Amino acid sequence: MLISVFVSIKEIVSRGREFPWPRPDACPRCNGHRIWGHGFVAAFFDGFSCQVLLRRYRCPDCHCVLRLRPSGYFKRFQATIDTIRSSIAFRLQNGRWPQGLSRARQGHWLRSLRRKTLAYFGQGWKGRLLEGFDCLSRINEIPVSRRI
Repeated sequence: MLISVFVSIKEIVSRGREFPWPRPDACPRCNGHRIWGHGFVAAFFDGFSCQVLLRRYRCPDCHCVLRLRPSGYFKRFQATIDTIRSSIAFRLQNGRWPQGLSRARQGHWLRSLRRKTLAYFGQGWKGRLLEGFDCLSRINEIPVSRRI
């Protein structure tokens, strides 16, 4: 289970395993209060050439593994939510992709957003993709994922 926390990714990189991650008070699945440290997992984020160590915890009652992740990122995405949204907005306004990110990756985001927006809201949303992005985010859906 993924838990977003408000932390500085730069500080996580600089301090590594010594970063003071906040410990969850209770398990979100079973509400158990015996949360144990369960090591670290490596993840990669845009703007950092090295791996970032993310803290994991484990609930011994329900065996749920909790992974803490900096807020501002979608699950399984390396780019920030703001980067993804601004990239799509730039493309829709200017007809070309912004420099600095992979064109193929940005195209994946736009195609996934278009597909998901139309699936959730219908054909009337064809010209309202950024609004669809915001609406999908509000209902806790990842707007640019392939999963419908």
